[in-house]
Amino acid sequence: MRGPCAELLLLLGLLLCTATTIGFALNSTHNSEVRCMEKERQSLLKFKQGLMDDNGLLSSWGNHEEDCCKWEGVKCSNRTGHVVKLDLRGKHFFGGSKVLSGDISSSLLGLQHLIYLDLSSNEFSIFFPEFIGSLTKLQYLNLSYNTISGTIPQQLGNLTSLISLDLSWNYFGLMENYNLDWLRHLSSLRNLNMCQVNLSKVANWPDKVGMLPSLLDLRLSCELSMPTPHVLSNANSSSPLSFLDLSFNLLNSSIFPWLLKFTNSLVVLDLRFNELQGSIPKTFGDMVALVDVYLSFNNLEGVMPQTLENLHNLQVLDLSNNNISGEVINLTKFSFLRELYLSKNRLNGSLTKSVAVLSMLQVLDVSSNSLEGNITESHFSNLSNLHQVDFSFNSLSLKFSPAWVPPFHLDVIRLGSCKLGPNFPQWLHSQKNFSQLDISDSGISDTIPNWFWDLSSNIQFLNLSHNQITGTIPLQWFLTRFIGSPLIDLSYNFLSGPLPQFHSDSSMLNLSNNLFQGSITSICETNGNLSYLDLSNNLLSGELPNCWGNLILLAMLNLANNNLSGRIPDSICGSRDWLQTLHLRNNNFIGELPKSLMNCSSLGLIDLGENRLFGRIPMWIGTSLPNLMVLRLSSNLFVGHIPFQLCHLTSLQILDLSDNSITGTIPKCLNNFTVMTQTQSSHVSIDHTYFPSSRTSFIIDFDYIDSLLVTFKEKYLEYSKTLGLVKVIDLSSNKLKGEIPREITSLSGLIGLNLSRNLLTGIIPQNIGDMERLESLDLSRNHLSSIIPPSLATMSLLSYLNLANNNLSGRIPSGTQLQSFSASAYSGNRDLCGLPLPKRCPGDETAQVPQTGSKQGEDDIQEHANSHEHLWFYTSIALGFIVGFWGVCGSLLLKSSWRHAYFQFLERIGDKLYVAIAIRKAKLLRKFKTQG
Repeated sequence: MRGPCAELLLLLGLLLCTATTIGFALNSTHNSEVRCMEKERQSLLKFKQGLMDDNGLLSSWGNHEEDCCKWEGVKCSNRTGHVVKLDLRGKHFFGGSKVLSGDISSSLLGLQHLIYLDLSSNEFSIFFPEFIGSLTKLQYLNLSYNTISGTIPQQLGNLTSLISLDLSWNYFGLMENYNLDWLRHLSSLRNLNMCQVNLSKVANWPDKVGMLPSLLDLRLSCELSMPTPHVLSNANSSSPLSFLDLSFNLLNSSIFPWLLKFTNSLVVLDLRFNELQGSIPKTFGDMVALVDVYLSFNNLEGVMPQTLENLHNLQVLDLSNNNISGEVINLTKFSFLRELYLSKNRLNGSLTKSVAVLSMLQVLDVSSNSLEGNITESHFSNLSNLHQVDFSFNSLSLKFSPAWVPPFHLDVIRLGSCKLGPNFPQWLHSQKNFSQLDISDSGISDTIPNWFWDLSSNIQFLNLSHNQITGTIPLQWFLTRFIGSPLIDLSYNFLSGPLPQFHSDSSMLNLSNNLFQGSITSICETNGNLSYLDLSNNLLSGELPNCWGNLILLAMLNLANNNLSGRIPDSICGSRDWLQTLHLRNNNFIGELPKSLMNCSSLGLIDLGENRLFGRIPMWIGTSLPNLMVLRLSSNLFVGHIPFQLCHLTSLQILDLSDNSITGTIPKCLNNFTVMTQTQSSHVSIDHTYFPSSRTSFIIDFDYIDSLLVTFKEKYLEYSKTLGLVKVIDLSSNKLKGEIPREITSLSGLIGLNLSRNLLTGIIPQNIGDMERLESLDLSRNHLSSIIPPSLATMSLLSYLNLANNNLSGRIPSGTQLQSFSASAYSGNRDLCGLPLPKRCPGDETAQVPQTGSKQGEDDIQEHANSHEHLWFYTSIALGFIVGFWGVCGSLLLKSSWRHAYFQFLERIGDKLYVAIAIRKAKLLRKFKTQG
């Protein structure tokens, strides 16, 4: 028999034979005339004594029932009465479970006729029970999904009758100098599952498993790596291996030659989450028995080989999350294909219409590539079985006629960043039962039609964000159309009206950047599943409700840029420590910071700027919030000193206390801000992976990246993905006194420092040049005195400087970096002189140009000019060379080291060049005047 399912039927037949073999041996049909052996009955009771059975899984054992063959999980042979099967698999169900824990007693040795032992899915936290190696008649052994630790004993090699062995998902430790020699004795083994057993130090695993003559099903997600070539045997395998799972390992592309040993037998191949590199070998096309192929989450590159077209029986092809480039191969050969995953690669070109021949296709995912062109009705003409489609994050345009009725009914619709607009897609009217819909950033500028509100009542994920959609949401729509723990994103539209009633099990809710009005009391209708809530940039008003204590999983809260008022309620954090991000900026909140924030020890970002909060900055911010990276309290009414406890925030990278009424001095301990002393970038983004509910069948990977409005170089700039680069201290517009602590200069990673508009005195720290990453420095409007430190001229990245309105004196240090700023950067310092100020310093008189109205002055100028004629000639040549060099290589000089050398060069010739230019100017003026 030939065809796409021939190999699968063969595999099922072999497994059926396995089950039949075990079934006949068990002979589970109970004969009431045969009772269990008393010795075995006592062994079972002794085994029970070592167990903890809080949920009564073994309640039938010994209670009014003498015959152990009738006990839960026990089966006896109806011919001999011996116990042959013990099935005590833990029972898990929604809302609870029935599991065993305690000890696996060696009393089971009394069951010498046992051929089936299943203790999986329990809570046994013990070392591996080595005595099991003495139950020599075992054919089926399953200890998976426990917390068994230690080392797998070599005695398992005694179980020569084993047909199925499952030791997966336990806590077996790293097995140094361990080998799998015991496997060679298991000549009958057909199924082997050791997933999550750490075999990273086992070098001979390919040869050992490859020589098992009966092996059909092998699952080894065990941190495996490939042995060196001279260790790997070239001997052909005698195994008829059909199912191979080597996912979540450290395998490289040298695994491919070993796979060819199973060319004629391999049906299912899973190599996801490894370290495969290079191109997919052309020899892959020789494995013609393959039905399911999973190669996702590797580093494969190159084009899809044409030899893949030889895999006529292919039903699942997963190449997602690689670096595969080129165009999609001809799909007409895959007539049995059910699932195609090509997402997150570098594929280009168009999606050919050959996809239309895949009449059995159920899943089509080509998202996150560089595909372009039009998708028309002809692409879907024969895809009546399609239930999941993902075209998102390409450059595709969906061109369907308004009257088109698709031949399919989709469950998952993902079309983010595709071109669907400007009208709302009419063809969606026929999709009545979808669970996921993403048409974000699709160019829709239309009102949501009324029929949309009556579509699916099974929605688990909805994303209509980044369009120009108008309309109002029916107040109870969230309650009636969503199931499970839905994720909802309607942000960046023009939706208006009051907030709808929220679904009680919502997991993510983003309604930001719309025109919603009124109160947010509907938030109290949600329960503890909500992790992400963003209602920022709306027209919401009123006070915050006091029900936040119910949201025990809330990690991100953003209510910024609304008209909310009143006090921040104590329940905003409650007794939990889950909250990571708190944005309440630009509202009308009053009062002191609630002490309940002390309980939010996971907080990484606090932005409460632009409100009317008052009182002192609490000391507990520095002691109770150790993970804080961003603290922004600007434009409020805070008073008192800066608490030195803030210096405990070693992860802090943005501190903004500007525009308050803070007094006292700047703490000297700011050099404890460890992150600010590091020149490399830090990572500020907060990532969430949502598991909506045990009642749903999908996982949504949702990454939330914090954004923040920062005052930088006298501008408001919003940082998001680059927020990790921003390290800023802003204490401006307060009433701080005293000197600038020299300790602040150790913050070499700082890019912005603003201490302006205070009452600071003393000098600018002499070693301020140590702040090598500084791009913006504002010390204006203080009472600073003395000279500008020469080290300031060495700050090659400095692009914004303001020292105006102080008491600085002396010459502005020479160097093109400081002379490149406008005079306003130094204005209001009466005793400051030198370029770019018009005031010259003592000793600069030769650079002054005399009045041309005096003949004596003109003669002096002429004489002086003659003496410098040759100097001007050569400096003009030098100046021309510099200008030309900058025009050609200016971009190269952006490198800080080159730019620093360039500035030093200009500094050396600066004085002479200035004098020569001044004389030349005077000479030309005289000439023009004479000619006039």
